[in-house]
Amino acid sequence: MIISAPTDYREAALRALPRFLFDYIDGGAVTESTMRSNTAALQQIAPRQRVLQGAGAPRLETKILGTTWAMPIALGPVGATGMYARRGEVQAARAAEAAGIPYTLSTVSVCPIEEVAAGADGELWSQLYVLKDRGYMRNALERSWAAGMKTLVFTVDMPTPGSRYRDRHSGMSGPGATLRQYMQAVTHPRWAVAVGLLGRPLSFGNIEAYTRRHMSMTDYMSFLDANFDPSIGWHDLEWLRDSWKGKLIIKGVLDPQDARDAVRLGADGIVISNHGGRQLDGAMPTARALPGMVDAVGDELTVLVDSGIRSGLDVVRMLALGAKGVLLGRAYIYALAAGGQRGVAHLLKLFAADMKVTMTLIGAKSPGEITRASLEAAAKDIEAQQQPRAVFVPKSAA
Repeated sequence: MIISAPTDYREAALRALPRFLFDYIDGGAVTESTMRSNTAALQQIAPRQRVLQGAGAPRLETKILGTTWAMPIALGPVGATGMYARRGEVQAARAAEAAGIPYTLSTVSVCPIEEVAAGADGELWSQLYVLKDRGYMRNALERSWAAGMKTLVFTVDMPTPGSRYRDRHSGMSGPGATLRQYMQAVTHPRWAVAVGLLGRPLSFGNIEAYTRRHMSMTDYMSFLDANFDPSIGWHDLEWLRDSWKGKLIIKGVLDPQDARDAVRLGADGIVISNHGGRQLDGAMPTARALPGMVDAVGDELTVLVDSGIRSGLDVVRMLALGAKGVLLGRAYIYALAAGGQRGVAHLLKLFAADMKVTMTLIGAKSPGEITRASLEAAAKDIEAQQQPRAVFVPKSAA
């Protein structure tokens, strides 16, 4: 098929993948309403078209968290990326390196930290979940630092996995999952050979490096189910801030009070995220939450955002709402599944080209010039929706 837009990669991934893998990356929690509203809310943001501004050709370089990125985009952490292409984490990291942007390695990756660090020389970030097994967390932190990963993305919106019904329907989990996965794989021979046979995906390198035993898909799911920690609180993260010497980004923040707590913890940044609609169905889309979150923390830390971003236009919209940069998830996994490293590289070029067109038409010559003034008044109403409303309290009730 012809790939001319970033969104074309979703259809290409559907053709390339066994159904259980496609639905795992494509699906959301419960009715998937938040997943849909993430993209819908962004599409409602109206850029303010300006003409004859004399801005010239726009540049995408921007400084974020002390380093210069070629554009305000990073590849976010996605579990089991190596199931979507042969040694997929390495391929994605190389594409990010070539594009001059960071790549974030999931703690539940197929390729271990050491393999990714040896295979790509760009800026690598390490992601970690809140887990009951603190020994595993410390092991992951030590190995990440030793591999040269100096930025930690700590995901806090998954104290327990969301209710993802599509995974049970498709065979990613539930009764007979292993047999159903096998039957789907044999109907996709290209994936079965390139990834299933030659890619050694049925292992999870980071967990295996700690447990020192082979982890099948069933073992992997069992490990996660047993180790997510719903009792975690902000005070439990103090040891993390004290022990991690690099930059700390808290991912999965959606409420202004939680953003303030991240400031008190001493985080360097936050990612405004609802986990792509994969956790709490019905949660606010990130485009609606973002302006209030930016107002809550000001310049006290770096605000990044993810969820629902499918084009360079969407990136500009998020920057106009106050984010310094965005993380991509589904968008680049679709491209990875369809075309490996080359597919991700092409996707990032499409994003960059789209951003430059949009910036030219709104009169912005750099990401720093994209502000709320770059939006039409109707779009700015989103900001007003986040402001607390005055509540009348009778004197007798005061």
